[in-house]
Amino acid sequence: MAFISAVQWLCNANKKSDIPAKRLYCFFSSLYSVLVRGARAVLQLYPENSEQLELITTQAIKAGFTGGVVVDYPNSAKAKKFYLCLFSGPSSFLPKGLNEIKDEEEARESTFTNKRIPYKIARSGVVRKTREWVLEKKERHRRQGKEVRPDTQYTGRKRKPYF
Repeated sequence: MAFISAVQWLCNANKKSDIPAKRLYCFFSSLYSVLVRGARAVLQLYPENSEQLELITTQAIKAGFTGGVVVDYPNSAKAKKFYLCLFSGPSSFLPKGLNEIKDEEEARESTFTNKRIPYKIARSGVVRKTREWVLEKKERHRRQGKEVRPDTQYTGRKRKPYF
């Protein structure tokens, strides 16, 4: 099974007049012009060979990007993945690629369970409609400069059901 990404299509030359380097440079320069300074873009690649990978990275750098290639599972034939990490503006650190997980090492990823956590427990903070919640909300509105009624002994009290 062979994968191909949109960037690989730009590397194909069907006619003699097609210039893959020019096509890639046009793509990366337009991507660079769209991204705001300091933004990041990550593209997953499936390069056919090292020359194709080198062509893609050189055209990205020529367009103004910094960054590089990150390889996940470099020793695996099936699970190997290439990511082109591009930074517009000041260079940031490149993320580390994933490796095979040993038995003694713990996975750094989240563990998924089928159990559902109740919504009230999952939400951080105080429970809505309590006195503490009302006081926090009023304080937040005061910090924002909004007009708020003063706190009294009746703040956050339940109203009697009149019907």
